[in-house]
Amino acid sequence: MISVVVPVFNEAENMSILQKELRDALSNRDFEIVFVDDGSTDGTADKIDKNDARMRVLRFEKNAGQSAATFAGLNAARGDIVVLIDGDLQTDAADIPKLLEALNDDVDLVCGYRVGRQDSWLKKIQSRIANYVRSRFTKDGVRDTGCGMKAMRRECVRAVVPFKGMHRFVPALIKGAGYRLVEVPVRHRPRRFGESKYGKHGFKNRALKATIDMFAVRWLLSRQLDYKVRRE
Repeated sequence: MISVVVPVFNEAENMSILQKELRDALSNRDFEIVFVDDGSTDGTADKIDKNDARMRVLRFEKNAGQSAATFAGLNAARGDIVVLIDGDLQTDAADIPKLLEALNDDVDLVCGYRVGRQDSWLKKIQSRIANYVRSRFTKDGVRDTGCGMKAMRRECVRAVVPFKGMHRFVPALIKGAGYRLVEVPVRHRPRRFGESKYGKHGFKNRALKATIDMFAVRWLLSRQLDYKVRRE
C-alpha cells in the first residue's frame, strides 16, 4: 500500500483540488492519504472527505510546525511505501507515479527536484545558496531539499529523528543511515490561493536556524552507531 503524507496549515481552499489530484494520480493503486492538520484555523480539516475511508486526518491542538507535522505523518503511515507532498498545490500529484517508478530494487528514497520553479527570483537565489551549503556540509548530494515531494520505503522512516527543522534534512538522515537515494525532476506550479504558510519568517531567521540545525545533523551523522549482527 502507498501512504501519502500531507502536512497542511490553513490550506482550506486547496483541499478539494488536492484530494481529486491525489485520487487521480493513485487511481490504480492501493493507497491512503494521511493529512496532518498543523493547528489550522481556517477549517482545513473540515474540507477533507470524511466519507472516503482512504482519507485519514491527524489534528494538532495547535500549530507545531512543518517538521512536527511531517514526523507525525511519517510515523502514522501504514503503507509499505510512504510519499511526502506539500498541501499548497505547487507540486503536482501527477508526478507521484514517476517517483514510485524510480523506487526500484537499488533505491530506497526518491527525492523530487523542482524544474521551472514558479517563485520570485530572490526566493530562488536564496534556495540555491541554502541547498549548495547544506548539500556539501551534510553530504546528502541533494540539489533541492526544499522540494516537498519524496517517496521512500517504510523502513527509511526509522532514520528520521524528531527535531525542529528536521524536514530540511530528511535526505541527509536517510542517506546517513545507509539507504540509497536518487533524484527525479518534478513540475512546479504557481500558488493558486493565499500565500506560503511555512517558512514565512524571513530569510535571515530561517538561515540562522538552518545553520544551527546543519551543524547538529553533521554531528549526529558522525556519531551514528555502525554494527552488523553476526550470522552463525
